Amino acid sequence: MRNLASFLLFFLTISTALAESADWPQWNGIHRDAVSAETGLLQEWPEGGPPLAWKVTDLGGGDSAPSIADGRIYGMSIRGDEEVVWALSENDGKELWVTKLNPAYEQRMPQSKEGPGGTPTIDGDHMYVMGMAGNVTCLKVADGKIVWQRDLQKDFGGIVPMWSFRESPLVDGDKVIVTPGGKEATLAALDKHTGKTLWTTKPPAEPEQPEAAPPADREEGSRGEGSRGEGQRGEGRGGRRGPGRGPGGFGGPRPGAAYSSAIIVEDAGKKQYVQLTAKSLIGVDTETGELLWQYDRPANRMGINCTTPVFKDGLVFAASAYGNGGGAVKLKKADGGQIEAEEVYFTSNMQNHHGGLIVVDGCLYGANGGNGGGFLSCLDFQTGEVLWRDRKAPKGSLAMADGRLYLRSEEGPILLIEPNKEKFVEKGRFDQPDRTSKPAWAHPVIANGKLYIRDQDTLYCYDVKAK
Repeated sequence: MRNLASFLLFFLTISTALAESADWPQWNGIHRDAVSAETGLLQEWPEGGPPLAWKVTDLGGGDSAPSIADGRIYGMSIRGDEEVVWALSENDGKELWVTKLNPAYEQRMPQSKEGPGGTPTIDGDHMYVMGMAGNVTCLKVADGKIVWQRDLQKDFGGIVPMWSFRESPLVDGDKVIVTPGGKEATLAALDKHTGKTLWTTKPPAEPEQPEAAPPADREEGSRGEGSRGEGQRGEGRGGRRGPGRGPGGFGGPRPGAAYSSAIIVEDAGKKQYVQLTAKSLIGVDTETGELLWQYDRPANRMGINCTTPVFKDGLVFAASAYGNGGGAVKLKKADGGQIEAEEVYFTSNMQNHHGGLIVVDGCLYGANGGNGGGFLSCLDFQTGEVLWRDRKAPKGSLAMADGRLYLRSEEGPILLIEPNKEKFVEKGRFDQPDRTSKPAWAHPVIANGKLYIRDQDTLYCYDVKAK
């Protein structure tokens, strides 16, 4: 009996520890909704923000948000002439290993050219990453040894988007889901053990809309609230060649992939992968790769679609900037058995550029504004009605844990926000020290009582556990 009691006590202790801990093993967390199940975190920050636990430098350039699993932190960078993936200790940030993947890809557009934007996906003893040129790699998490690689350009006819490939691979069972965006392969499923192609998805039908002009070639733009003022600043200077010369640019072959990452949706009697491509929001059969439905309106005409779709309370929602907006659809099984995406609403009041969307308590939170600015907005998720928007919460990227929203603003300040459908409720803010001059595009990550903020080659770890 004494041994049994000791075993039960040990089991309960381990179970409690596991319940209280929460890794962030892939893009947007365990469920790809940017929401952690972790509890016991600070509900309000002291003046100056939570304490800094540690920081590490010399990671290399990039906007890749980290993933955290089993005591390790993983990320991607460009170091010198090489694109690399690295592993750090969760305790102190000490580098455990680094693996060279491919030669550094020279992105033509200046914004975010410093390095990769995708997040490693951790799956047991292996991890999966996508480089800027579309190289998909499986590595061992223990030592970073490469198991296999595929090339989305050579193997699937993928065209590199203007701001390079920035997808975070989705692992589902034995499949790795990626978006080549080729003429014959919009999505592809790979065997996660070998990299072998399991199926591909034919491209969706062409949207019924005219080809767009490229982003305006301006450094500054309106940061106002109006639908024509917000988000009209150009993504960057195209140089003398202009943004329409060459692969992936306007005037050249148009890539089918955008910058979003796929999610899993189980609705209308069918499990499916949902992805926002350069042309449409689409749903794909998980077993065959068959295109089940498409919804064009959330994709802007320039194909610069960055935000991961969300599925909540029976609705699929996706959005983009550049004067566009977001739309919600309800998936329904038709009499013939096919799935139809019925539009519930479309709104120009959620032009989400890159910072992500979170749905909680029937409210949709996200930055409304294009690449020229904007600020946090709260919409009724079922109707699209604007509940509030507040300039005190500038445009940025979102994550959520223990009943609080974490907003990492594009200009630098980091905010803690209490979700509230009536008004903006701030619970603290602080400025990250030693900010680079680059836009803060790496999303915040919360894992095991820590908040991680990446600024190019530096990673900051803040202690947000309640004492």
